[in-house]
Amino acid sequence: MVKRELYLKRIRPFYQSEMIKVLTGIRRCGKSTIIQQIIQELRENDVPDNRIIYINFEDYQYRKLCDADLLYEFVKRKIVDNAKHYLLFDEIQNVNQFELVVNSFRATHDVSIFITGSNSKLLSGELATHLGGRTLAFRIMPFTFSEYCSLQSEMQSSKSQKLLLDEYMKWGGFPLVCKEPDESSKEIILSNIYDSVVLKDIIMRNKVASPTMLEKVLYYVIANSSTTVSGNSIAATLTDKIQSVSAPTVYDYLRYIEEACICDKVPRYDIRGKKALAFEEKVYVSDLGFFHLKKNRVKDEYRYLVETICYNELISRGYKVYIGKTHKGEIDFIAERNKEKFYVQAAYLLSDERVIEREFGAYDAIHDHYPKYVITMDRMTLTRNGIIHMNLIDFLLEQNMP
Repeated sequence: MVKRELYLKRIRPFYQSEMIKVLTGIRRCGKSTIIQQIIQELRENDVPDNRIIYINFEDYQYRKLCDADLLYEFVKRKIVDNAKHYLLFDEIQNVNQFELVVNSFRATHDVSIFITGSNSKLLSGELATHLGGRTLAFRIMPFTFSEYCSLQSEMQSSKSQKLLLDEYMKWGGFPLVCKEPDESSKEIILSNIYDSVVLKDIIMRNKVASPTMLEKVLYYVIANSSTTVSGNSIAATLTDKIQSVSAPTVYDYLRYIEEACICDKVPRYDIRGKKALAFEEKVYVSDLGFFHLKKNRVKDEYRYLVETICYNELISRGYKVYIGKTHKGEIDFIAERNKEKFYVQAAYLLSDERVIEREFGAYDAIHDHYPKYVITMDRMTLTRNGIIHMNLIDFLLEQNMP
């Protein structure tokens, strides 16, 4: 089992905190595994099993606990004394009014609470109302390339890093997919994950009236990862003589897709004016396997893949990410975390002087002293003028950026 230290090291300082630890991410990205690894670390720190209360709400044996009152009574019976207890609730969005139960235990008992859910909306609405200021959010992603390499090492693979990257860029990082040895099995499992996310986390949860049109919108968004999208342009593209869709409906579907953590919409940020720009978001699919599953191969595909993989890597490392807008053009990513900040340009290859000038020249309009990177698949690096050129593999395996 790959220890997901990338996330554990950020969660670990809050094991004893009364703050609610909220882990969100797309279905089957490994949230349950992280919860199990937290439980293992609690045991290693001499926490007895009777003070660790774990419930997976996708486990049939706990189906009745999806009622808030029954959940409250079940957990309350297990809290036997005044010592600290650890409550770990997996896929808690299946519980009606779960936020009332969580808030009650937080307010009346000495507990440390961890919850997971396959919906980014977990921290909004009623949860925010009842637990405002008392939550810590951790976005969980499918395996990073570094984690994928660790898994392959555990499986005693002798493949080169280049070959592993090729596999990762094709099949993505869902743990269940990564464990399969052959491509036919990978495709079957990946398709099942996709269907499960679409059915459970979009269609059923949002009571979508037209699943066929939703599928078309989702297909469009995945196929256009790393490009600018808008409800109006998607509606115009998908409307024909047989079927039409309105821009407001498309915007609803885009919200559902983002809430299910399938794709992220990333705003542009005016670096000079220091403000976010409305209606100019780019979209990035959260796992490259979906890109392979739903997109026909086209020219410049690898440019989109490299940009998407860099974005997902930054999110996995806990950075907030924006698209940078300058008066001359655009910076692919501004990455911020605590007091850290750096810029990233991502491209497939620096194939000629025009491409070199485009990627390095994008920084001409930025005069601050934060680190600036150009990430490509070139083996030879062309670092110049203080701008660091890195190979994609080196970037993905580097643990100490910037």
